[in-house]
Amino acid sequence: MEKLEKLDAYYQKEHPFREGIGVLRTLALQTDCMEEYKWNFPVYTINGKNVFGICRFKNHFGVWFFNGVFLSDPKNVLRNAQEGKTKGMRHWNFLSTTEIEKDAVLAYMLESIENQKQGKEIIAKKSTVSLEVPALLKTELSKKSNLKASFEALSPYKQKEYCEYIIEAKQEKTKIRRLEKILPMISKGIGLHDAYR
Repeated sequence: MEKLEKLDAYYQKEHPFREGIGVLRTLALQTDCMEEYKWNFPVYTINGKNVFGICRFKNHFGVWFFNGVFLSDPKNVLRNAQEGKTKGMRHWNFLSTTEIEKDAVLAYMLESIENQKQGKEIIAKKSTVSLEVPALLKTELSKKSNLKASFEALSPYKQKEYCEYIIEAKQEKTKIRRLEKILPMISKGIGLHDAYR
C-alpha cells in the first residue's frame, strides 16, 4: 500500500475521533511539512526530521510534538506521555472536536517547525552502562539464533527497553507473560514502544 493510501486509510477509518483528526490534518496541511506515514500513524516532517504526528486512541486524540519540550506552551496544555522516560516528546490531547482551538493548534505546529529548523532537538545520550540482559530473555536468545540476530540488530536503546520491561516486573509469572509478548516483536525487528514514537 502506498504512503498516500495508508494516510487516507488512517484518516478515513470509522472511528469516534475521525472528524477530530481530520480537523488536525487540515491544520497540518497548512504548514510546509511533508506528510509521512510512520509507526502506523501520520507524521509531519521538515527536511526528513520528525516534527509532529497526529494520533487517535480509544479515549482521546491529538498532536504529538517530537521535540515539544522546546515549545513555549502558552496555553499550558502539553503533557509528557511517559514521565521520567520521554525526554522531548509532548502531547496535546483532545476528547472532542469542539475542544480544538484551530488558531492555537496551528500556532503550536508552526512553532514546532521553526524550532526544528533552528535545530532544537533532544539528542539521545549514548549510555556507557553495559546492558543487563535478564536470564529469561538470555535463555530464549541462546535457543534461537535468528531471534538473537534480530535482538542484536536493534539499537542499544531498544534492547535496553526490552530488558527493563522484563526486569521491572515484580512477579515471575509477569516476567514470563512479558517475555511471551515481546518475542514476536523482537523477531520482527521492532522496538517495544515503536507504535508510540
